[in-house]
Amino acid sequence: MSPARRVLVTGGGGYLGSQVVAALAGRGTEAVVSLDVREAPPERRRPGVVHAAADIRDRSRLEALLREHAIDTVVHLAAIVTPGKKADRDFEYQVDVVGTGNVLDACVAAGVGHVVISSSGAAYGYHADNPAWLTEDDPIRGNQEFAYSWHKRLVEEMLADYRARAPQLQQTVFRIGTILGETVANQITALFDKPRPLAIAGADSPFVFIWDQDVVGAILHALASDAPPGIYNVAGDGALTIHEIAARMGKRCRVLPPWLLQAALAVGKRLGLTQYGPEQLRFLRYRPVLANARLKAVFGYAPRKTSAEVFDFWWAARRARSGGG
Repeated sequence: MSPARRVLVTGGGGYLGSQVVAALAGRGTEAVVSLDVREAPPERRRPGVVHAAADIRDRSRLEALLREHAIDTVVHLAAIVTPGKKADRDFEYQVDVVGTGNVLDACVAAGVGHVVISSSGAAYGYHADNPAWLTEDDPIRGNQEFAYSWHKRLVEEMLADYRARAPQLQQTVFRIGTILGETVANQITALFDKPRPLAIAGADSPFVFIWDQDVVGAILHALASDAPPGIYNVAGDGALTIHEIAARMGKRCRVLPPWLLQAALAVGKRLGLTQYGPEQLRFLRYRPVLANARLKAVFGYAPRKTSAEVFDFWWAARRARSGGG
């Protein structure tokens, strides 16, 4: 493939998208279009970047933008990662799955040559029989009870179909581990913020982390001419169990038997005390652990921080923000 010259980034106003847009603008890409569902406020607009407002559920608007700016490469990052307390599963499906279908349809119609897609390790699913280290050859079994995991599975099945019927649209698909960066705060980091992080008896609950700047770096590498398209796990070297994570923070885990946590979640959900139900036990117990050998050996990108290093980086920044030294 030729290097990307004219790039459109969906979700360009989001946490990761804004960093990708800034990096592209900083390296002198011929044209950069940052697409987000909301208008970019003046203070977040960058010189040389076209900031467009559109909903990825609007296929005709997407195609018009691709044609108007003669886009050759799309970086598709728009998705609902952390639903709110009043989550609407149908809306999430429309954005995550139908929206991605619209992006692919618009790319094919407008003659875009390459799409870079942010998938997730969650696409493998949370299963007791997951191998210790998941490779890109392992099956995609995202759990239906977890909207994000299920939608990533459906998107990956869609991508496989497009590879068969629209091979002219090259795909680089990143199955990304748990992203950490200086200011990341989400439902995963909320687990670590507790005075005693929760652990399930008999389960190590390992985490693989990836530095946000390594995700940006991998995306930029995908836009280079010598980076082969394909499917790649994006994760730092190594993994940390929940007990190792707690020790690095100077904490001890609160260990609960599976049956007790499952019962507590069921009661809490029924009483409206939590948005999470008993299915969350699987999320905590059977985390997918991503092997990154193909990312390094085939794709040619080596993450600059290991899982342990990026966790320590995040924890140091978290303590500094909270005045913990």
